Amino acid sequence: MREAENIAAISDLKPDYLGFIFYKGSARNVSEEENIATRSLIRTGVFVNAEVDEILQKLEKFDLAAIQLHGEETADFCKNLRKALSETEKSAELIKVFGVKEEFDFDILKGYEGLVDYFLFDTKGKNRGGNGTRFDWQVLEKYPSATPFFLSGGIGPDETAAIKKLYQSFQKRQKEDLFYGIDVNSKFEAAPGKKDPVALQKFKQELFKK
Repeated sequence: MREAENIAAISDLKPDYLGFIFYKGSARNVSEEENIATRSLIRTGVFVNAEVDEILQKLEKFDLAAIQLHGEETADFCKNLRKALSETEKSAELIKVFGVKEEFDFDILKGYEGLVDYFLFDTKGKNRGGNGTRFDWQVLEKYPSATPFFLSGGIGPDETAAIKKLYQSFQKRQKEDLFYGIDVNSKFEAAPGKKDPVALQKFKQELFKK
């Protein structure tokens, strides 16, 4: 997100997190001059292969509470970032993103265990997120990790039933806490970086309808 008025409108819907992209290759990139003030929400900075110093600078300037790593960041990078946060007495949730197509090698996650707070699974596509397409969510039914995850990738108004179905599959295994949340983006945009509050409100109501 980027525009103050739109941020305020979406904040009224009380999401847990709001995302702000700090990647010049994105149409949603946040400039140094933009005001991204929010209410009591987890302000999340999205980075793609950024240097640790850049992340720390944005963390300070924009008062970020979470960091989403959307590039090819290694486990060693996450370890170094966590160390740098500790040394500067900063705290932030770390979310590592992985792209998924038809299948996924879950062994990749092992090196990140204990270094990040959450994983996020997005559709692998030509863009760094915001591709507007879903991957095969059934892949996640074999999820072996103890690290909670976000589901992302082409989530729109018509996906509520599929989201509930996946969540129920985790409930049956008494692992519903692993399915931590969902990350929505392009299918709720009126323009890059501008979300549709009416569509999001309807989606939220449908998602939590019993």
